Amino acid sequence: MASDFWLIAGLGNPGSKYEGTRHNMGFMCADVLAGRWSISFSDHKGLAMLGRGVMDMDSRQVKFLLAKPLTFMNDSGDALASISAYYRIETRRILVIHDDMDLEFGRIKVKSGGSSGGHNGIRSIDRSLGSNAYSRVRLGVGHAQRGQDAHRKTVDWVLGGFSSTQRSQLPDFLADGADAAETIIFKGLALAQEQFNGR
Repeated sequence: MASDFWLIAGLGNPGSKYEGTRHNMGFMCADVLAGRWSISFSDHKGLAMLGRGVMDMDSRQVKFLLAKPLTFMNDSGDALASISAYYRIETRRILVIHDDMDLEFGRIKVKSGGSSGGHNGIRSIDRSLGSNAYSRVRLGVGHAQRGQDAHRKTVDWVLGGFSSTQRSQLPDFLADGADAAETIIFKGLALAQEQFNGR
């Protein structure tokens, strides 16, 4: 029997080396949600830091799990597949928060399904779950300058930090990302898209 939990996963890379980098936007947004809902994390099989809690909004309560995979970005799917199998969570009740280079910094796009857009974490999750029918909150980080050695520039970009202006805007941006995740859960994907995708 399927669980009534939601699973929210913020993607990133573990370790101090990667803290505050563009690729760790999902981790940062998960931390905002953890703060809002008093979530404490503990280890799940060495694959993820995992916490559980209850969201309370509009006189409704929703139980959820909050995950930060420890598998490094390219194997994020291993963590999500393990958690969703252990807690019997259906794919449609999984929500993934991640950085996205196709969106400018500060832009959010909410979606379900679709291609990975070259994001290795999403590609891994699609493969491990055998489905892309989960919700996504895409947090824009902008794109590296194009030119020679595009792959190297892309890697350096996503593993790089933010400008001082962006750092000052980051708390509000992450709060908006957390709002988008909550809106999907409480009001549905279509309303979340209407609220956040046009910004």
